[in-house]
Amino acid sequence: MLVRSLALGNYRNYESLELDTNHKVNIFVGRNAQGKTNLLEAIFVLALTKSHRTSKDKELIGWEDSTAQLKAVVERKYGPCTLDLSISRQGKKAKLNGLEQRKLSGFIGSLNVVMFAPEDLEIVKGGPSVRRRFLDMEIGQVQPSYLYHLQQYQKVLVQRNNLLKQMWNEKGKTSHAMLEIWNEQLADNGVKIVKKRKQYLKKLQIWAEQIHAGITNGQEQLNIEYVPSFSAQVDDDAVLFEQFMLKLTQMNDQEVRRGITLVGPHRDDLTFFINGKEVQTYGSQGQQRTTALSLKLAEIELMHEEIGEYPVLLLDDVLSELDAYRQTQLIETFQDKVQTFITTTGIEGIHTNKLQDANVFHVESGQVKR
Repeated sequence: MLVRSLALGNYRNYESLELDTNHKVNIFVGRNAQGKTNLLEAIFVLALTKSHRTSKDKELIGWEDSTAQLKAVVERKYGPCTLDLSISRQGKKAKLNGLEQRKLSGFIGSLNVVMFAPEDLEIVKGGPSVRRRFLDMEIGQVQPSYLYHLQQYQKVLVQRNNLLKQMWNEKGKTSHAMLEIWNEQLADNGVKIVKKRKQYLKKLQIWAEQIHAGITNGQEQLNIEYVPSFSAQVDDDAVLFEQFMLKLTQMNDQEVRRGITLVGPHRDDLTFFINGKEVQTYGSQGQQRTTALSLKLAEIELMHEEIGEYPVLLLDDVLSELDAYRQTQLIETFQDKVQTFITTTGIEGIHTNKLQDANVFHVESGQVKR
C-alpha cells in the first residue's frame, strides 16, 4: 500500500497543498508548531474519517473557512484508488474513485494506517478508554462490520442511559418492559463487539509476543489480557448473550441509582503483563514504552495478515523518544515492508544510512518544501 499523493485545502494551517509522496519513506523536518503533525493527521483522517488528536471536526477546518478538503491517491494491490473527504460543520462527505459513499463505513478501509506517536504510551499507562479506542480504531480498519455494530451499540447505550435516568427520577414508575427491550438490543450488539475484540487480541498476542521478545533480546515475555465487564470465557453467541443479560439484571438497582449503564464493551479494558507482572502498575517507563512499541509493530503484521498487504506507517516525533537500539529495531522492522511518514525536528536524529528511497520535506508555517 502506497500513498502516491496528498492534497489539502483549508485543513488546519494548510490553505492549499499538493504533495508527491511517491516514496517508501517521507520525512517531514521542521521546528515545533509548524504543521508537521497536521500532515500525518490528514493521512490518518483519510483512513478513518476522524482524527487521533481531537473529537471535534471543526478543529480540522482552517480558522476562517467553512470546509476542509482532503484528497489522496492510494496504490493498492488491486490498483490505484482516489480518496476524497470533505469536512464541514454540517458533517462529512466521502468519495471513493469519484463515487460518493452513502455511509462512511463504505469509505473506511480504503487506506489502512498505523499511527505511532509519543502519546501512544497512554495505551499502556492511560485509562481504559484509551485502550478501548485503540482496539476500536484498529479492528474497524480491517473489519467494517465491527464499526456498524459499534455505532448501533452506542445508539442503544444512549437510549438506555436516558431511560435509567428517567426511572430514577420517576422512582420506578417507568415501565421495566422498555428496559428489557434495550437490554436485549444492548446485549445483541455488545456480544458481537466482544467476540471480535477477543478474536483480534488473540492474533495480536501472537505477533506482539514475538516482536517484544525480539526487541528485548528474549529477556521479556509480553502477554495481553482482555478484561470484559461480564463473564466472557466462551465464544458461543448464545452463552455470551445470556451472561451479558444476567449481569445487567444483577446490576439493575445500581444502574438506576447512577443513571448509567455499568455493563458492556464500553466498560471493558486490557491488561498487559511482562514476565507475569502487570506493566501498567509495576513496569518501568522503558518497559511501558517497549510494550507500546511492540503493540504498534504487531498491528502492522496483523493488518498485513488480515488484508493481504502492509498498511502505511505514521511516525509522529517518535524516533527521538527511543534509545539507539529501539530506534534501529523500529527502522529495520519497517524498512522494505511499509511506506512510512516520519516527523522530526532534526534529520540528525534519524539513521538515514538505514533508509532507502527517502524523500525529505522541510515544513515551516504551513509551507512544505523539498
